[in-house]
Amino acid sequence: MRTLSFHTLCATTLAATSLFAASSASAADSCDNTGLDLPEGFCATVFAEDAGAPRHLAVADNGTVYVNLANDVDGHGLMALRDTNDDGVADERTTFGEGGGTGLAIHEGWLYAATVTYIYRYKLDDNLAPEGEPEHIVSGLPRQSSHAARGLAISDDGQLYVNNGAPSNACQENDRQPGSKGQDPCPLLDNHGGIWQFSATETGQTFKPKTEYATGLRNMFALDWYAGQLYGVQHGRDQLHSNWREKFTQEQSAHLPAEELFAIDEGDHFGWPFCYYNPKQDKKVLGPEYGGDGNKVGQCADYEQPLAAYPAHWAPMDILFYDGDGFGTQYNDGAFIAFHGSWNRAPSPQAGYRVIYQPMENGKASGDYEDFAGAAGFTGSGETVASPGGAEHRPAGLAQDSSGALYISDDAGGTVFKVTHAGG
Repeated sequence: MRTLSFHTLCATTLAATSLFAASSASAADSCDNTGLDLPEGFCATVFAEDAGAPRHLAVADNGTVYVNLANDVDGHGLMALRDTNDDGVADERTTFGEGGGTGLAIHEGWLYAATVTYIYRYKLDDNLAPEGEPEHIVSGLPRQSSHAARGLAISDDGQLYVNNGAPSNACQENDRQPGSKGQDPCPLLDNHGGIWQFSATETGQTFKPKTEYATGLRNMFALDWYAGQLYGVQHGRDQLHSNWREKFTQEQSAHLPAEELFAIDEGDHFGWPFCYYNPKQDKKVLGPEYGGDGNKVGQCADYEQPLAAYPAHWAPMDILFYDGDGFGTQYNDGAFIAFHGSWNRAPSPQAGYRVIYQPMENGKASGDYEDFAGAAGFTGSGETVASPGGAEHRPAGLAQDSSGALYISDDAGGTVFKVTHAGG
Protein backbone atom coordinates (compact mmCIF):
# COMPACT_ATOMS: atom_id res chain seq x y z
CA MET A 1 0.00 0.00 0.00
CA ARG A 2 1.30 3.46 -0.90
CA THR A 3 1.12 5.99 1.95
CA LEU A 4 -0.49 9.26 0.92
CA SER A 5 1.02 12.57 1.97
CA PHE A 6 -1.71 14.79 3.37
CA HIS A 7 -1.41 18.56 3.12
CA THR A 8 -3.94 21.25 2.41
CA LEU A 9 -4.25 23.36 -0.68
CA CYS A 10 -7.69 24.78 0.10
CA ALA A 11 -6.75 28.43 -0.40
CA THR A 12 -9.69 29.90 1.48
CA THR A 13 -8.74 28.06 4.69
CA LEU A 14 -4.96 27.99 4.68
CA ALA A 15 -4.76 30.08 7.83
CA ALA A 16 -7.08 27.83 9.80
CA THR A 17 -4.61 25.27 11.13
CA SER A 18 -7.35 23.59 13.14
CA LEU A 19 -8.55 22.05 9.88
CA PHE A 20 -5.72 19.56 10.16
CA ALA A 21 -7.15 18.04 13.34
CA ALA A 22 -7.68 14.31 12.82
CA SER A 23 -10.78 14.37 14.99
CA SER A 24 -12.64 16.86 12.80
CA ALA A 25 -16.26 15.80 12.54
CA SER A 26 -17.47 17.48 9.36
CA ALA A 27 -16.29 17.62 5.76
CA ALA A 28 -15.58 21.34 6.11
CA ASP A 29 -13.35 20.67 9.12
CA SER A 30 -11.40 17.83 7.53
CA CYS A 31 -10.52 19.42 4.22
CA ASP A 32 -7.35 17.55 3.40
CA ASN A 33 -6.34 18.01 -0.22
CA THR A 34 -3.92 15.08 -0.27
CA GLY A 35 -1.67 16.95 -2.65
CA LEU A 36 -4.24 17.86 -5.31
CA ASP A 37 -3.49 21.35 -6.59
CA LEU A 38 -6.99 22.78 -6.96
CA PRO A 39 -8.32 26.26 -7.81
CA GLU A 40 -8.86 28.75 -5.02
CA GLY A 41 -11.85 27.90 -2.86
CA PHE A 42 -11.79 24.16 -3.55
CA CYS A 43 -10.69 21.36 -1.29
CA ALA A 44 -10.57 17.58 -1.45
CA THR A 45 -10.79 14.58 0.81
CA VAL A 46 -9.67 11.04 0.21
CA PHE A 47 -13.13 9.52 -0.07
CA ALA A 48 -11.75 5.98 -0.27
CA GLU A 49 -8.32 4.30 -0.21
CA ASP A 50 -7.28 0.77 -1.12
CA ALA A 51 -10.06 0.68 -3.70
CA GLY A 52 -8.33 -1.64 -6.16
CA ALA A 53 -8.01 -0.09 -9.62
CA PRO A 54 -11.09 2.17 -9.75
CA ARG A 55 -12.13 3.31 -13.23
CA HIS A 56 -15.45 5.00 -14.00
CA LEU A 57 -17.79 6.20 -11.26
CA ALA A 58 -21.51 6.86 -10.78
CA VAL A 59 -23.37 8.37 -7.82
CA ALA A 60 -26.90 7.33 -6.86
CA ASP A 61 -29.54 9.73 -5.56
CA ASN A 62 -28.94 8.48 -2.01
CA GLY A 63 -25.23 9.40 -2.25
CA THR A 64 -23.83 5.92 -2.74
CA VAL A 65 -20.77 6.03 -4.99
CA TYR A 66 -20.41 3.08 -7.35
CA VAL A 67 -17.08 2.13 -8.90
CA ASN A 68 -16.22 -0.11 -11.84
CA LEU A 69 -12.94 -1.85 -11.10
CA ALA A 70 -10.36 -2.63 -13.77
CA ASN A 71 -9.34 -5.71 -11.76
CA ASP A 72 -11.54 -7.84 -9.55
CA VAL A 73 -11.50 -7.19 -5.81
CA ASP A 74 -12.63 -10.09 -3.62
CA GLY A 75 -13.83 -11.81 -6.77
CA HIS A 76 -16.09 -8.92 -7.81
CA GLY A 77 -15.94 -6.20 -10.45
CA LEU A 78 -17.94 -3.43 -8.78
CA MET A 79 -17.59 -1.54 -5.50
CA ALA A 80 -20.11 0.50 -3.51
CA LEU A 81 -18.97 3.29 -1.15
CA ARG A 82 -21.06 5.32 1.27
CA ASP A 83 -20.31 8.21 3.64
CA THR A 84 -22.81 7.92 6.51
CA ASN A 85 -21.52 10.77 8.73
CA ASP A 86 -20.90 13.45 6.07
CA ASP A 87 -17.19 13.86 6.75
CA GLY A 88 -16.12 13.43 3.13
CA VAL A 89 -14.80 9.91 3.70
CA ALA A 90 -16.61 6.66 2.90
CA ASP A 91 -17.13 4.58 6.03
CA GLU A 92 -19.09 1.76 4.38
CA ARG A 93 -17.99 -0.32 1.40
CA THR A 94 -18.70 -3.59 -0.28
CA THR A 95 -17.90 -5.32 -3.56
CA PHE A 96 -20.36 -7.09 -5.83
CA GLY A 97 -21.04 -7.81 -9.48
CA GLU A 98 -19.30 -9.56 -12.32
CA GLY A 99 -15.97 -9.11 -14.03
CA GLY A 100 -13.73 -6.07 -14.15
CA GLY A 101 -14.16 -3.17 -16.52
CA THR A 102 -14.35 0.58 -17.01
CA GLY A 103 -17.73 2.01 -18.09
CA LEU A 104 -20.42 2.81 -15.52
CA ALA A 105 -23.67 4.80 -15.61
CA ILE A 106 -26.92 5.27 -13.69
CA HIS A 107 -30.18 5.74 -15.57
CA GLU A 108 -33.78 5.61 -14.32
CA GLY A 109 -32.83 3.79 -11.12
CA TRP A 110 -30.57 1.22 -12.81
CA LEU A 111 -26.81 0.82 -12.51
CA TYR A 112 -25.20 -0.08 -15.86
CA ALA A 113 -21.71 -1.60 -15.93
CA ALA A 114 -19.38 -2.64 -18.74
CA THR A 115 -16.91 -5.49 -18.93
CA VAL A 116 -14.71 -6.18 -21.94
CA THR A 117 -17.40 -8.30 -23.64
CA TYR A 118 -20.81 -7.37 -22.22
CA ILE A 119 -23.01 -4.75 -20.54
CA TYR A 120 -25.24 -5.58 -17.59
CA ARG A 121 -27.35 -3.68 -15.08
CA TYR A 122 -28.65 -3.85 -11.51
CA LYS A 123 -31.86 -2.36 -10.16
CA LEU A 124 -30.82 0.05 -7.42
CA ASP A 125 -32.39 0.05 -3.97
CA ASP A 126 -31.53 1.47 -0.55
CA ASN A 127 -29.00 -1.24 0.18
CA LEU A 128 -25.29 -0.50 -0.16
CA ALA A 129 -25.05 -3.16 -2.88
CA PRO A 130 -28.16 -3.78 -4.98
CA GLU A 131 -29.94 -7.05 -4.28
CA GLY A 132 -31.07 -9.45 -6.95
CA GLU A 133 -29.45 -10.82 -10.06
CA PRO A 134 -28.20 -8.52 -12.82
CA GLU A 135 -29.87 -8.23 -16.22
CA HIS A 136 -27.60 -8.70 -19.22
CA ILE A 137 -28.28 -5.96 -21.76
CA VAL A 138 -25.60 -6.54 -24.44
CA SER A 139 -23.31 -9.49 -25.02
CA GLY A 140 -20.80 -10.45 -27.67
CA LEU A 141 -18.77 -7.24 -27.71
CA PRO A 142 -15.59 -8.05 -29.67
CA ARG A 143 -12.79 -9.32 -27.50
CA GLN A 144 -9.49 -7.68 -28.40
CA SER A 145 -5.87 -7.45 -27.32
CA SER A 146 -5.70 -3.66 -26.92
CA HIS A 147 -8.02 -0.68 -26.52
CA ALA A 148 -10.57 -2.99 -24.90
CA ALA A 149 -11.95 -0.61 -22.26
CA ARG A 150 -15.64 0.23 -22.66
CA GLY A 151 -17.25 3.57 -21.92
CA LEU A 152 -21.01 4.06 -21.51
CA ALA A 153 -23.42 6.92 -22.06
CA ILE A 154 -27.22 6.82 -21.90
CA SER A 155 -29.52 9.33 -23.57
CA ASP A 156 -32.59 10.83 -21.98
CA ASP A 157 -34.83 8.60 -24.10
CA GLY A 158 -33.04 5.40 -23.10
CA GLN A 159 -30.49 4.80 -25.85
CA LEU A 160 -27.26 3.16 -24.72
CA TYR A 161 -24.00 4.17 -26.40
CA VAL A 162 -20.92 1.94 -26.09
CA ASN A 163 -17.47 2.46 -27.58
CA ASN A 164 -15.53 -0.29 -29.28
CA GLY A 165 -11.90 0.73 -29.68
CA ALA A 166 -9.74 -0.40 -32.58
CA PRO A 167 -6.93 -2.85 -31.63
CA SER A 168 -4.50 -0.94 -33.81
CA ASN A 169 -2.47 2.23 -34.09
CA ALA A 170 -3.27 3.20 -37.68
CA CYS A 171 -4.72 0.09 -39.38
CA GLN A 172 -1.37 -0.80 -40.95
CA GLU A 173 -0.83 -4.01 -42.87
CA ASN A 174 1.60 -4.86 -40.06
CA ASP A 175 0.54 -2.98 -36.96
CA ARG A 176 3.08 -0.56 -35.45
CA GLN A 177 5.82 -1.66 -37.87
CA PRO A 178 8.10 0.96 -39.47
CA GLY A 179 7.08 1.81 -43.01
CA SER A 180 4.05 -0.49 -43.12
CA LYS A 181 1.27 0.98 -45.26
CA GLY A 182 -2.26 1.56 -44.04
CA GLN A 183 -5.15 -0.56 -45.25
CA ASP A 184 -7.78 1.26 -47.31
CA PRO A 185 -10.53 0.41 -46.78
CA CYS A 186 -9.65 -0.42 -43.18
CA PRO A 187 -11.26 -3.79 -42.32
CA LEU A 188 -11.19 -2.99 -38.60
CA LEU A 189 -13.88 -0.34 -39.10
CA ASP A 190 -16.45 -3.08 -39.73
CA ASN A 191 -16.45 -4.11 -36.08
CA HIS A 192 -14.20 -1.62 -34.26
CA GLY A 193 -13.20 2.01 -34.12
CA GLY A 194 -16.56 3.55 -33.33
CA ILE A 195 -19.61 3.97 -31.10
CA TRP A 196 -22.41 1.39 -31.11
CA GLN A 197 -26.03 2.07 -30.12
CA PHE A 198 -28.38 -0.22 -28.20
CA SER A 199 -31.55 0.04 -26.15
CA ALA A 200 -30.84 0.66 -22.48
CA THR A 201 -33.95 -1.28 -21.45
CA GLU A 202 -33.99 -4.35 -23.69
CA THR A 203 -32.24 -7.45 -22.40
CA GLY A 204 -30.53 -10.08 -24.53
CA GLN A 205 -29.12 -7.80 -27.22
CA THR A 206 -25.99 -8.85 -29.09
CA PHE A 207 -23.27 -6.86 -30.80
CA LYS A 208 -23.84 -6.42 -34.54
CA PRO A 209 -22.01 -4.22 -37.06
CA LYS A 210 -25.31 -2.67 -38.21
CA THR A 211 -25.91 -1.06 -34.82
CA GLU A 212 -22.87 1.20 -35.24
CA TYR A 213 -23.73 4.84 -34.50
CA ALA A 214 -20.50 6.62 -35.50
CA THR A 215 -17.13 5.51 -36.87
CA GLY A 216 -13.53 6.62 -37.41
CA LEU A 217 -12.66 6.72 -33.69
CA ARG A 218 -9.47 4.94 -32.70
CA ASN A 219 -10.25 4.64 -28.99
CA MET A 220 -12.89 6.67 -27.17
CA PHE A 221 -14.26 5.50 -23.83
CA ALA A 222 -14.58 9.01 -22.35
CA LEU A 223 -18.29 9.45 -23.17
CA ASP A 224 -21.12 11.56 -21.78
CA TRP A 225 -24.66 12.47 -22.82
CA TYR A 226 -25.59 16.06 -22.02
CA ALA A 227 -28.40 18.39 -23.12
CA GLY A 228 -29.49 16.12 -25.95
CA GLN A 229 -26.01 15.49 -27.34
CA LEU A 230 -23.45 12.69 -27.16
CA TYR A 231 -19.87 13.84 -26.49
CA GLY A 232 -16.57 12.01 -26.35
CA VAL A 233 -12.80 12.51 -26.15
CA GLN A 234 -10.52 10.40 -28.33
CA HIS A 235 -7.10 8.85 -27.74
CA GLY A 236 -4.99 9.91 -30.71
CA ARG A 237 -2.54 7.71 -32.59
CA ASP A 238 1.09 7.04 -31.64
CA GLN A 239 4.56 6.52 -33.14
CA LEU A 240 4.86 9.04 -35.94
CA HIS A 241 8.63 9.16 -35.53
CA SER A 242 9.41 5.55 -34.67
CA ASN A 243 7.44 4.28 -37.68
CA TRP A 244 8.18 7.13 -40.11
CA ARG A 245 11.60 8.53 -39.21
CA GLU A 246 12.14 10.13 -42.61
CA LYS A 247 9.01 12.25 -42.22
CA PHE A 248 8.70 13.08 -38.50
CA THR A 249 11.17 14.08 -35.81
CA GLN A 250 10.96 12.81 -32.24
CA GLU A 251 9.82 16.26 -31.18
CA GLN A 252 6.97 16.23 -33.69
CA SER A 253 5.94 12.74 -32.62
CA ALA A 254 5.88 13.82 -28.96
CA HIS A 255 3.41 16.61 -29.70
CA LEU A 256 1.25 15.07 -32.42
CA PRO A 257 -1.56 14.38 -32.77
CA ALA A 258 -3.89 16.24 -30.44
CA GLU A 259 -6.44 14.46 -28.28
CA GLU A 260 -9.86 15.58 -29.57
CA LEU A 261 -13.22 16.48 -28.00
CA PHE A 262 -16.14 15.69 -30.31
CA ALA A 263 -19.89 16.13 -30.47
CA ILE A 264 -21.08 12.84 -31.94
CA ASP A 265 -24.12 12.40 -34.18
CA GLU A 266 -25.43 9.35 -35.95
CA GLY A 267 -23.51 8.56 -39.12
CA ASP A 268 -20.49 10.72 -38.30
CA HIS A 269 -17.02 9.68 -39.47
CA PHE A 270 -14.11 11.19 -37.52
CA GLY A 271 -11.27 10.16 -39.79
CA TRP A 272 -9.34 7.37 -38.08
CA PRO A 273 -7.17 5.68 -39.33
CA PHE A 274 -6.67 7.86 -42.37
CA CYS A 275 -6.21 11.21 -40.61
CA TYR A 276 -5.02 12.84 -37.43
CA TYR A 277 -5.50 16.33 -36.01
CA ASN A 278 -2.60 18.81 -36.02
CA PRO A 279 -3.42 21.58 -33.53
CA LYS A 280 -0.80 23.98 -34.90
CA GLN A 281 -2.34 23.77 -38.34
CA ASP A 282 -5.87 23.59 -36.88
CA LYS A 283 -6.90 20.82 -39.26
CA LYS A 284 -6.87 17.11 -39.91
CA VAL A 285 -4.05 15.86 -42.13
CA LEU A 286 -3.33 12.53 -43.81
CA GLY A 287 -1.38 9.98 -41.82
CA PRO A 288 1.90 8.79 -43.29
CA GLU A 289 0.42 5.30 -43.71
CA TYR A 290 -1.89 6.83 -46.32
CA GLY A 291 0.61 9.01 -48.16
CA GLY A 292 0.64 11.95 -45.75
CA ASP A 293 3.69 14.08 -45.06
CA GLY A 294 2.43 16.15 -42.15
CA ASN A 295 0.79 18.73 -44.42
CA LYS A 296 -1.40 16.96 -46.96
CA VAL A 297 -5.13 17.10 -46.21
CA GLY A 298 -6.79 15.10 -48.99
CA GLN A 299 -9.87 13.21 -47.83
CA CYS A 300 -9.41 14.51 -44.26
CA ALA A 301 -11.33 17.65 -45.18
CA ASP A 302 -14.46 15.49 -45.35
CA TYR A 303 -14.35 14.21 -41.77
CA GLU A 304 -15.76 15.71 -38.58
CA GLN A 305 -13.65 18.34 -36.82
CA PRO A 306 -13.12 18.57 -33.04
CA LEU A 307 -14.80 21.03 -30.71
CA ALA A 308 -11.51 21.39 -28.82
CA ALA A 309 -8.06 19.82 -28.85
CA TYR A 310 -5.62 18.91 -26.07
CA PRO A 311 -1.93 18.03 -25.94
CA ALA A 312 -0.81 14.78 -27.52
CA HIS A 313 -0.79 11.49 -25.64
CA TRP A 314 -2.48 12.78 -22.49
CA ALA A 315 -4.85 9.77 -22.66
CA PRO A 316 -8.42 10.96 -21.97
CA MET A 317 -10.21 8.54 -19.64
CA ASP A 318 -13.53 10.19 -18.80
CA ILE A 319 -15.64 13.26 -19.46
CA LEU A 320 -18.34 14.74 -17.24
CA PHE A 321 -20.56 17.69 -18.05
CA TYR A 322 -21.21 19.62 -14.85
CA ASP A 323 -24.77 20.72 -14.10
CA GLY A 324 -24.78 21.37 -10.35
CA ASP A 325 -24.74 24.46 -8.15
CA GLY A 326 -21.97 23.36 -5.80
CA PHE A 327 -19.09 24.88 -7.77
CA GLY A 328 -20.71 28.19 -8.70
CA THR A 329 -22.21 29.29 -11.99
CA GLN A 330 -18.86 29.57 -13.78
CA TYR A 331 -18.68 25.76 -14.08
CA ASN A 332 -22.25 25.14 -15.22
CA ASP A 333 -22.62 23.38 -18.59
CA GLY A 334 -18.87 22.91 -19.02
CA ALA A 335 -16.99 19.62 -19.09
CA PHE A 336 -14.44 18.09 -16.74
CA ILE A 337 -12.05 15.70 -18.49
CA ALA A 338 -9.78 13.20 -16.71
CA PHE A 339 -6.42 12.47 -18.37
CA HIS A 340 -4.50 9.34 -17.43
CA GLY A 341 -1.07 10.58 -18.52
CA SER A 342 1.35 9.80 -21.32
CA TRP A 343 3.96 7.16 -22.04
CA ASN A 344 5.36 8.32 -25.39
CA ARG A 345 6.18 12.03 -25.32
CA ALA A 346 9.96 11.55 -25.23
CA PRO A 347 12.18 13.53 -25.57
CA SER A 348 9.67 15.94 -24.01
CA PRO A 349 8.58 15.21 -20.43
CA GLN A 350 5.70 12.81 -19.99
CA ALA A 351 2.52 14.78 -19.26
CA GLY A 352 -1.20 14.63 -18.61
CA TYR A 353 -2.03 13.16 -15.18
CA ARG A 354 -4.69 15.78 -14.44
CA VAL A 355 -8.33 16.80 -14.57
CA ILE A 356 -9.08 19.83 -16.72
CA TYR A 357 -12.18 21.97 -17.12
CA GLN A 358 -13.39 22.84 -20.64
CA PRO A 359 -15.76 25.85 -20.76
CA MET A 360 -18.72 25.22 -23.05
CA GLU A 361 -21.61 27.30 -24.35
CA ASN A 362 -24.44 26.08 -26.57
CA GLY A 363 -22.61 22.83 -27.20
CA LYS A 364 -19.40 24.51 -28.35
CA ALA A 365 -16.08 25.15 -26.63
CA SER A 366 -16.23 28.73 -25.35
CA GLY A 367 -12.64 29.19 -24.23
CA ASP A 368 -9.35 27.45 -23.55
CA TYR A 369 -9.24 24.56 -21.13
CA GLU A 370 -8.20 25.22 -17.52
CA ASP A 371 -6.30 22.92 -15.17
CA PHE A 372 -8.63 21.91 -12.34
CA ALA A 373 -6.78 19.18 -10.47
CA GLY A 374 -3.25 19.62 -11.75
CA ALA A 375 -0.48 17.19 -12.53
CA ALA A 376 1.76 17.91 -9.55
CA GLY A 377 -0.81 16.46 -7.17
CA PHE A 378 -1.22 13.26 -9.16
CA THR A 379 2.37 12.46 -10.06
CA GLY A 380 3.55 13.15 -6.53
CA SER A 381 6.79 14.58 -7.89
CA GLY A 382 5.87 17.71 -9.76
CA GLU A 383 4.90 17.98 -13.42
CA THR A 384 7.59 15.63 -14.77
CA VAL A 385 7.59 11.84 -14.59
CA ALA A 386 9.80 9.48 -16.56
CA SER A 387 6.98 7.01 -17.20
CA PRO A 388 3.40 6.31 -16.09
CA GLY A 389 4.83 3.99 -13.47
CA GLY A 390 6.40 7.02 -11.82
CA ALA A 391 3.04 8.67 -11.13
CA GLU A 392 1.57 8.06 -7.69
CA HIS A 393 -1.96 8.69 -8.96
CA ARG A 394 -3.58 8.60 -12.42
CA PRO A 395 -7.08 10.06 -12.96
CA ALA A 396 -9.50 7.55 -14.47
CA GLY A 397 -13.13 8.43 -13.72
CA LEU A 398 -15.42 11.32 -12.83
CA ALA A 399 -18.84 11.64 -11.22
CA GLN A 400 -21.00 14.31 -9.61
CA ASP A 401 -23.40 13.93 -6.70
CA SER A 402 -26.63 15.80 -6.00
CA SER A 403 -24.82 18.41 -3.87
CA GLY A 404 -22.49 19.23 -6.76
CA ALA A 405 -19.39 17.53 -5.31
CA LEU A 406 -17.00 16.02 -7.86
CA TYR A 407 -15.52 12.55 -7.43
CA ILE A 408 -12.26 11.57 -9.15
CA SER A 409 -11.00 7.99 -9.29
CA ASP A 410 -7.32 7.09 -9.44
CA ASP A 411 -6.56 3.62 -10.74
CA ALA A 412 -2.82 3.78 -9.98
CA GLY A 413 -3.12 4.73 -6.30
CA GLY A 414 -6.39 2.88 -5.63
CA THR A 415 -8.01 6.12 -4.47
CA VAL A 416 -11.29 7.96 -4.91
CA PHE A 417 -11.12 11.70 -4.18
CA LYS A 418 -14.06 13.96 -3.34
CA VAL A 419 -13.74 17.64 -4.34
CA THR A 420 -15.99 20.30 -2.82
CA HIS A 421 -16.19 24.09 -2.91
CA ALA A 422 -16.17 26.37 0.12
CA GLY A 423 -19.33 28.09 -1.08
CA GLY A 424 -21.09 24.87 -2.12
